[in-house]
Amino acid sequence: MRIAFITPTRNRPAHLDRMLQSLAAQSRQPSQVIVIDAGDASKFDATRQPDGLPVEYVRWTEAPTSALQRNAGIAQLRDDIDLVCFFDDDQELHPDAVEKMLQFWESASADIVAASFNEATYEDRRTLFWRRLGLGALLGLYSRKPGRVARSGWHSLYGKVDRNTECEWLSSKALVVRRNLLNTYQFDPFFEGYSYLEDLEFTYGLSRHGRLMIVADALFDHHQPPRGADFNWHDFGRTEVRNRLYFVRKHGLSVPRCYLGLLIRLGMTLGEALFKLDRNARRRAAGNAEELTAKHAKNAKED
Repeated sequence: MRIAFITPTRNRPAHLDRMLQSLAAQSRQPSQVIVIDAGDASKFDATRQPDGLPVEYVRWTEAPTSALQRNAGIAQLRDDIDLVCFFDDDQELHPDAVEKMLQFWESASADIVAASFNEATYEDRRTLFWRRLGLGALLGLYSRKPGRVARSGWHSLYGKVDRNTECEWLSSKALVVRRNLLNTYQFDPFFEGYSYLEDLEFTYGLSRHGRLMIVADALFDHHQPPRGADFNWHDFGRTEVRNRLYFVRKHGLSVPRCYLGLLIRLGMTLGEALFKLDRNARRRAAGNAEELTAKHAKNAKED
């Protein structure tokens, strides 16, 4: 089977170089590698790409957005590609990861439509007490099982697995999809800019076509850099409300339960702002509140 890698990137040449080096070191290399660069100025030196690695470099001149950059990569796929991997630039594959992934697909049943590499460096970053105490599960807002999507539209995280594991959604940071599905099914252009929840929407939709799996022995490391000082927490607060509600409505989930979850999320963020004196949490909460108020006003007007 032939696999292609699609990587959106922006102003992170060192991360991209490390990622490409990890592809070049694979025991079974990909058949095609497509880099979609939305950088302010091109910092990718094509002459420095690893020898023998079939890298195709595409400049993205529109507003940066990982969802649409991935769609642009799909348009560049060769006709002979069987599998497509969406892989972020701040990650590094273990040397046999592609081989393990291809071995999985070569024996996979026809009802499996997507699979994820297994994040070896995963750390559980969950902080909300209503998740830990089971309040979310009790209210039908959150599943205690990893990789599930509740009726509220809130998804439970999954970490490193020790055996192949089926999920209802998968992250798009290391996602492999059957090529034929991408002829008609791509990332929703609604998710602009900081494409928050675009992976949830994309893969939950894929789950309507077949099963989603995490491949335990196909490992990668995630070297996620911290958010910079220029990250706009207020805009993110608005985005997480807007995108969550869009996902819930698009897939026919429970809007009232989603609002309840959003209000709990807002309350916890306010708690961080007040008790930890966290200015970023305060800005995020303000964004949450503004978007919730705007949505309520819009709904009241429509009613």
